[in-house]
Amino acid sequence: MKMLKTTWLVLLVLFAASCAQEPAVSPEVAAWQARADGITIIRDDWGVPHIYGKTDADVVFGLMYAQAEDDFHRVETNFINSQGRLAEAEGEGAIYRDLRMKLFINPTELQAMYAQAEPWLKALMDAWADGLNFYLHTHPDVKPRVIGRFEPWMALSFSEGSIGGDIESISLGQLEAFYGGPAPGVTVARLDAPEFAWPAEPTGSNGFAIAGSNTASGKAQLLINPHTSFFFREEAQMVSEEGLNAYGALTWGQFFIYQGFNDRAGWMHTSSSVDNIDEYLETVTKQADGRYTYRVGTEERPLQSNTITIPYASASGRAEKTFTVYRTHRGPIVRQVDGQWVSVRLMHEPLKALSQSYLRTKARSIDEYKNVMALHTNSSNNTLYADADGNIAYFHSNFVPRRDARFDWTQPVDGSDPATEWNGLHTFDESPNVVNPPNGWVYNTNNYPYSAAGPYSPKQVDYPPYMDSGSENPRGVHAIRVLNGKKGFTLDSLIAAAYDSYLPEFDIQIPLLLRAYAALPASNPLKAKLADPIALLRGWDYRWSVTSVPTSVAIFYGEDLWQRVSAEARRVGLSVYDYMKLRATPRQRLESLDAAVTKLAADFGTWQTPWGEINRFQRLTGDIVQPFNDAMPSTPVMFASARWGSLASFGARAYPQTKKWYGTSGNSFVAVVEFGDQVRAKAVTAGGLNGVPGSKHFNDQAERYATGNLRDVYFYRSQLERHIEREYKPGR
Repeated sequence: MKMLKTTWLVLLVLFAASCAQEPAVSPEVAAWQARADGITIIRDDWGVPHIYGKTDADVVFGLMYAQAEDDFHRVETNFINSQGRLAEAEGEGAIYRDLRMKLFINPTELQAMYAQAEPWLKALMDAWADGLNFYLHTHPDVKPRVIGRFEPWMALSFSEGSIGGDIESISLGQLEAFYGGPAPGVTVARLDAPEFAWPAEPTGSNGFAIAGSNTASGKAQLLINPHTSFFFREEAQMVSEEGLNAYGALTWGQFFIYQGFNDRAGWMHTSSSVDNIDEYLETVTKQADGRYTYRVGTEERPLQSNTITIPYASASGRAEKTFTVYRTHRGPIVRQVDGQWVSVRLMHEPLKALSQSYLRTKARSIDEYKNVMALHTNSSNNTLYADADGNIAYFHSNFVPRRDARFDWTQPVDGSDPATEWNGLHTFDESPNVVNPPNGWVYNTNNYPYSAAGPYSPKQVDYPPYMDSGSENPRGVHAIRVLNGKKGFTLDSLIAAAYDSYLPEFDIQIPLLLRAYAALPASNPLKAKLADPIALLRGWDYRWSVTSVPTSVAIFYGEDLWQRVSAEARRVGLSVYDYMKLRATPRQRLESLDAAVTKLAADFGTWQTPWGEINRFQRLTGDIVQPFNDAMPSTPVMFASARWGSLASFGARAYPQTKKWYGTSGNSFVAVVEFGDQVRAKAVTAGGLNGVPGSKHFNDQAERYATGNLRDVYFYRSQLERHIEREYKPGR
């Protein structure tokens, strides 16, 4: 009996010890887990997360957990950057990038905005932070670089999903020259130096909206084709019992579908060429007491100053650099011109912008969408729109300050002249929008809005010059060609239009090259040397394919000529396209062709190299800046650079250690959508959705991406049921 009592005593002690070792669950963690238990994440057979919850906030919680699972590094990096904390992770080289952000992003101000937010938005920001923090709690092996805990107000630091926000228009080199030079007010001749001599790939996106009058089904269709750096966005679906049901691409770390659709409407953003960021030449005077003032009319106003401290990682640990920065009522001083200080003014309304970004995902009619646009914070983008009621539209950037059209707003204006002040914003009706044009289509390719609907487009003379500072581009020429007069669109033929292989710029440039060759004397050595390449180009149809040799020759030729004439084109104030067409000499053209075939032969063994052997997609690591290696597997890509008018864009080039060209930007997420009683959609994402090498979904879409073979989207639960890879609760 005594032995039995002893045994029970030992067991009791062991049980008590085990209980003592069990960590207590904090109320915060318990609340996270309770919310997670009411959320369902379903991964389809492509790894796309479909998030289901009772409330919108529940879905945001689950979405952020799923994003962190797929690529926490990119989620954190976007918010490190948006808060001006990149140097804490990447060191001294990021100091001026951080300074640029902190000229606008102030945590104290964002915390005050969060406190003022409407309850529905505050709940979403709370859920955003909770979902990320719960992920970190359940994944202690994941070590954040900078942000160990996410706070709800941080969501306001990155409130618009564009790849390059308005703040990034400020020159880092000139910012450093002003704040890092000998002293403010001393002229320092320094401009941004290009990272590479390689011509920059055109940035932006394509969007088409097709009315039912031009489709086989009689229902409206939408092409969603953002051109961004690869792996910049997640693909997901968000579904709640509060009316949220949105699918599409969202920028890592954000809680709204940026380019996508719900069950009744779809939206596609294209980078706008609107002129809505202005610089002011300030007349600054240093007063006797050492303070600075700036003139507005006859008034001398005090120039605001404060200090910004930038922490950064160094070899010896954490270090800091402190700046005294200046601003006027318009915005911060960011550079100088001939010794005169320059301030910048741009849209910066984080609370309104985040509200608009989220609310448009729930707009299910054109009137609801226009009501959301009344917030006027979609500053850097146009919108292509289509819905189940049959409406299509092109909406111009809806942040356009009303200004005096006498001034050239593409250049810094005189800040001392009161006439240069902004005077409110242009209304919807004052903007070059197009709604339901008779031709049955609208489009944008980052060109101006004045060809958005062919002959039914807004007229440029009816708008002030600052309404748009762009022009037509080769993709715009191409888009009109595939849309004009076309009837009977299906989703498959819309895909075919989006991947049409024509390169319209070469339809201009190659005949000029052939003419230069024809005029070349027979005695010139290039006459014989270039005879075969010229014959090949003479018979070319200006279309790319993986087997096309003329595509290789033409693109190597075009890239060489572009670099050859770019500096002179800038000097005389012409676009490179116009200079190549109007002023490039026959000698320059022939020398560029000679250089092209010589380089092809040197790099690939023969100038007769098919395009697909050169133009490749490769994903080897989860790094944000990808390494490339000719000895490692890669996928041939049929489409080419947007520079030459390819609608399907693939921005590729060779690297110092490669001969093959590897893409890093262009088509990233592509979707076609048809609206009606039910949504039908197809999509593809560059590479794969998961950023972790070794994941099944790290590179499982590469072949589909490279060939334009879009997969079915599982929008409805009944469609998804047959394609479930995993169904789970966050943290389980």
